[in-house]
Amino acid sequence: MWVNDDGVMTSEFTLTNAQQGPPGYSHGGASAAILDEAMGLVVWAAGMKVAAVNLEINYHKPLPLQQHLTLEARITEKDERKVFSAGEIRLPDGTIAVSGRGIYVVAPQLFEKVGLIRAE
Repeated sequence: MWVNDDGVMTSEFTLTNAQQGPPGYSHGGASAAILDEAMGLVVWAAGMKVAAVNLEINYHKPLPLQQHLTLEARITEKDERKVFSAGEIRLPDGTIAVSGRGIYVVAPQLFEKVGLIRAE
């Protein structure tokens, strides 16, 4: 995963049989977890320690196993305590297969003992 200068996080990945739900496709929980992680991580990358309080996941098409998928997440809005983000998982042809929105609340007290390691 990487974040560009505009604050958009992108990643490329492949799901395996470990994430299988229906034969040949991923379980919906796997894509929800991926989007939750990405939408929260883009907020963390912007310097805010947050916890999810609401997630909305929309399944447009099933995610195939063993195929190259792409992920994108971005912050869409901020206020004093809440940060809103959105993300999509795309199929190899660029079609959005799963999209999501999240609301994250600034909660640094939950992460006082967490040490983050930055790649140099």
